[in-house]
Amino acid sequence: MINTKPGDAAQSRLERHGEVALLRMVNSARMNPLTDQLQRELLAHLDAVATDTSLRALVLTGEGRAFCVGADLASMARVPANGRTLGQETGELMRKGTNPLVLALRRLPVPVVVALNGAAAGAGVGLALAGDLTIASMDAYFLMPFLPRLGIVPDMGSSWFLERRVGRARAMGLALLGDRLDGPTAAAWGLIWACDAADGAALDSQALALATRLAQAPAHAVQEARALFDAAASQALPEQLAYEADRQELLIDREAFREGATAFVERREPRFPRRA
Repeated sequence: MINTKPGDAAQSRLERHGEVALLRMVNSARMNPLTDQLQRELLAHLDAVATDTSLRALVLTGEGRAFCVGADLASMARVPANGRTLGQETGELMRKGTNPLVLALRRLPVPVVVALNGAAAGAGVGLALAGDLTIASMDAYFLMPFLPRLGIVPDMGSSWFLERRVGRARAMGLALLGDRLDGPTAAAWGLIWACDAADGAALDSQALALATRLAQAPAHAVQEARALFDAAASQALPEQLAYEADRQELLIDREAFREGATAFVERREPRFPRRA
């Protein structure tokens, strides 16, 4: 259940498209800032997707000209009335809301496609990169003003995602300079999967088609892929080879492999069961 105050308009909406859920941030007038309410809503929606075993993929996107502009700076301008500093309150809010949101996306038992419909700024960068595949419209861009404009560090996992995807030099450049990174360049750098949708409608269509393809994979495929590449980022080659052998030993004895191998021999598409 989504926890909102009486009279508050919803800042997100969960739609169903067959076996694919589409989660859209809808506070377009303010360019979808990460308000406390939006974070609560997103966490509730993600929990609903995780528990609905008939859903096999998720698309996360925004409404309007921005995907997400990051922290709700307007609310942060107010001095806390509880005797704590703004920094202390922000740290607690991150530990209780922002960080769990990133982890919920990374732990979701279905593939996550992030459809970047416009600006991803500040903490919105981390949110945009927390999915398994990120695609963008031609007018989308990334912006990290943390250090050069605010004197604070990138958050919501953006430092973790950026260095692993584009390397230290480009991650440092984006963090220190705060330059805008357009969608086509982000795709060329390997930061995102693709940037070729002309507008929001085309992006929605592309994201749903991609998520529908991912939904046909074995239910455990996305979790195995995440664990595989996370391990590869921190292990030497001999350890990674051992990890691969351990996983194959277990996975080849599962139903999904038998179905995939049979489908290959029979020259048909595999039919994998729904997730349990």
